[in-house]
Amino acid sequence: MSVILCTAGYDHTIRFWEALSGICSRTLQHPDSQVNRLCITPDKRYLAAAGHTTVKLYDIKSSNPNPITTFEGHTNNVTGVAFHCEGKWMVTSSEDGTVKVWDTRTGSLQRNYVHKAPVNDVVIHPNQGELISGDRAGIVRVWDLGESVCTHQLIPEEDTAVHSVSVASDGSLLCAGNKRGNVYIWRMIQDTEVTRIVPVTMFQAHKDYLTRVLLSPDVKHLATCSADHTAKIWNLDPDYPPAKQAAANRNKQTNGATANGDGQRQPGSQAGDASSDQSQGNDFSGGNQGTSAESGSQAMPMIPTQPDAPPIDPNTRTLYLEQTLANHQRWVWDCAFSADSAYLVTVSSDHYARLWELSSGQIIRQYSGHHRGAVCVALNDYSEPR
Repeated sequence: MSVILCTAGYDHTIRFWEALSGICSRTLQHPDSQVNRLCITPDKRYLAAAGHTTVKLYDIKSSNPNPITTFEGHTNNVTGVAFHCEGKWMVTSSEDGTVKVWDTRTGSLQRNYVHKAPVNDVVIHPNQGELISGDRAGIVRVWDLGESVCTHQLIPEEDTAVHSVSVASDGSLLCAGNKRGNVYIWRMIQDTEVTRIVPVTMFQAHKDYLTRVLLSPDVKHLATCSADHTAKIWNLDPDYPPAKQAAANRNKQTNGATANGDGQRQPGSQAGDASSDQSQGNDFSGGNQGTSAESGSQAMPMIPTQPDAPPIDPNTRTLYLEQTLANHQRWVWDCAFSADSAYLVTVSSDHYARLWELSSGQIIRQYSGHHRGAVCVALNDYSEPR
């Protein structure tokens, strides 16, 4: 199977879809509980389904409807699941306040990391040596697997639940989204054996509960999903034409101001350009993040301070909004990018999954079959195992 696409949710079923035709090709029963998250192994052999207290591993290529392994050890909803690049181990997060690392071959527990609050999400850094998790207390933690310690603790907003985290495929960016609809972006910089995490920007992506943030495989887009019934696609590419045009306009205005005399801002210049906001030192978060010794105590700027930061729209003070995907009728819970970053699959409480073409914002396929809310999706359409 060149494309593996599956969805699940509150009807206790996992459905596999033919991505292009929209036909449901296989249905697995998950009678124990709803399914909270799905994840496909990089080699496309197995599917992990995270439920109430367990994670079940299914053989994708087999007709066996039963899981081949069940990972038991959590005591509350499992909220996140991710695989090592070679599928040797798996990490899970849970509302029981723990992040656990499992040996996928034996099903045994290898690591157990404790938060002081329910954990809402966990991802694996592409270096395969670090985990990143976010919890209901509003803390993002970075865990070093080699040393088995927390090396960074980021608090973008005090006592504001972090619902989702995402790390770039090249390890360059870390993103977190919270229950107020705010998105935080940090740059991850590897210095010798130490990772520095530098605040880049924050902005309000939605005016309602944010359910998922996801960086695209090419690290040029950011998808956000929300209780406001929409998913949005934000641009991260410095070469994005509107961003380049805005930069050219700022340079033209700056040159014009200099030609007029002392370089003071002239009437009609961009009030929201990056240089003016940086000089004002905007601090959205009240300086509450970066509490570990490694990351320091730093204020999250409202606009980028790094020269290679994603471009900011001077009119909205956010990342450039490329598309608003607005055809779902209820909460949008989860999303997955295609390998080429050109398409996005979303799932919603309205029971539907939808495949979107991002360049046009149009629905390409709609997947209908769930009879209760669809809350998780997994897609692997890579041409060869990663």
